[in-house]
Amino acid sequence: MMQLSADSRHGRSTVMIGLGSNMGDRAECLSRAIAILREEAGEIIAFSSVWETEPWGFDADDLFLNMVVVIETGLQPQQLMQLCRSAEGRLGRRRNTGRRYESRVIDIDILLWEDRVISLPGLEVPHPRLADRKFVLVPLNEIAPDAVHPETGQKVSELLAMCDDMSEVRLSKEKVQSAPLSAKL
Repeated sequence: MMQLSADSRHGRSTVMIGLGSNMGDRAECLSRAIAILREEAGEIIAFSSVWETEPWGFDADDLFLNMVVVIETGLQPQQLMQLCRSAEGRLGRRRNTGRRYESRVIDIDILLWEDRVISLPGLEVPHPRLADRKFVLVPLNEIAPDAVHPETGQKVSELLAMCDDMSEVRLSKEKVQSAPLSAKL
């Protein structure tokens, strides 16, 4: 069972991050995002499988590849958020289209940060729509079903069971470099 509690090991924190892509070589985009996180954010301690999902909140012809990684990082929340946005930009994402939901080369979202609730400009943790999105809950449930949402007190497995999202989420045949078979925490 994974507990998301404060980590006293040299000021490091355990953070769950969602990754998604529906443009270009989707698996390569996920692989490159993982490489950046590994090199610049900290140790990746768990990977979900790669899941193919329908777009959420908008219509698009291309399906998403989604997954969740768990990292141990010495970065502070704002630093990690800045790194995620920088990585998105380096991988080709442009955020100035004016639309909230749209196709993207890469999306990197901080989902959970131990048992913390964080509210900073441009960063809300837990992710505000975490409980509404099967494309996040399914891979998160795969590796951390007992992780607890710090605001609701519910386990990820409970959030998934109650989720009203009817979109299809299926295991993908795509492989992501740098990601071994899923590792459950």
